[in-house]
Amino acid sequence: MAPSLGDAAGAGLERSCDPDEWVDATGPVDGVELFRARLRGRPFSRHRHDVYAIGVTEEGVQAFDYRGTVERSLPGQVYVLHPDELHDGRADGQGLFGYRQIYVNPDRIASALPALTGRPTPLPFAPPVTDDPVLARVVRTAFARAPEPLALDALVLQLAEGLLWFSASGLTGTLRCRVDLPAVERGRDFLRSRLTIVQSSEVEAVTGLDRYQFARQFHAIYGTSPYRYSVMRRLDVARGWLRDARPLAETALKAGFADQAHFTRTFKAAFGMTPGRYVKLCAARAGDAVARPAALAMPPKEVVPSEAGQ
Repeated sequence: MAPSLGDAAGAGLERSCDPDEWVDATGPVDGVELFRARLRGRPFSRHRHDVYAIGVTEEGVQAFDYRGTVERSLPGQVYVLHPDELHDGRADGQGLFGYRQIYVNPDRIASALPALTGRPTPLPFAPPVTDDPVLARVVRTAFARAPEPLALDALVLQLAEGLLWFSASGLTGTLRCRVDLPAVERGRDFLRSRLTIVQSSEVEAVTGLDRYQFARQFHAIYGTSPYRYSVMRRLDVARGWLRDARPLAETALKAGFADQAHFTRTFKAAFGMTPGRYVKLCAARAGDAVARPAALAMPPKEVVPSEAGQ
């Protein structure tokens, strides 16, 4: 399982690792931290977190003592460790086990719940192991997201909804969404006008909605998240600059991407080719430097690697 915020798990990780073992952590950023690991044996002694730990087992079988029972998570299954619950973490046997996991502060989950339920809602308490493919996909794709505020808001909202469905405090039937159309349109116009990373507080100021209400209502109207919409608009502008022969690095930064590598990954996921190849294909059209290749004649599908499956 995931490393503790206390000393017990840290001691377990300090033992010598064999060449097949590794860990990779990112964050925390705004109450969200990503953690991946491939470990052997019993790397984590009993400990507890003050956050939710939501993960997907990717290799081997994870076993952990939790709330008086031994739980096991198989490849593809989702496990949920709730704040302040004592647990350990180990392989079910002597082999390796691998997983990816998200830590989320409970106050972030709590702040997202009213956008889903329309009322104050207790923190959800989901079962420790589930087979939900939707929640599994949310966890997997989180690791390809850019750590931008709108992307993190969307991730937290998805996790809150996933937890809610499995919780005793959850809802039955479809989670319906009331829409404040003028507010959402103001938010859309604001996103369209910006070529920099948009802060959640800016959207709240423009729309009068909290960030989770806006994300949910925006998706209900436009079928995509505010983050994806913002990224695609920035890519649209970037394509025009590339056709005008602006340098890739300059285009990436002016279009609000962290660096050229981030821009290249996002561009390829949206259009099926790298920016460099796009520039070459455009330049190859003799006498028409601004022509787009036939593969891009239709509007691209609005998918970026950080939001796949959202």
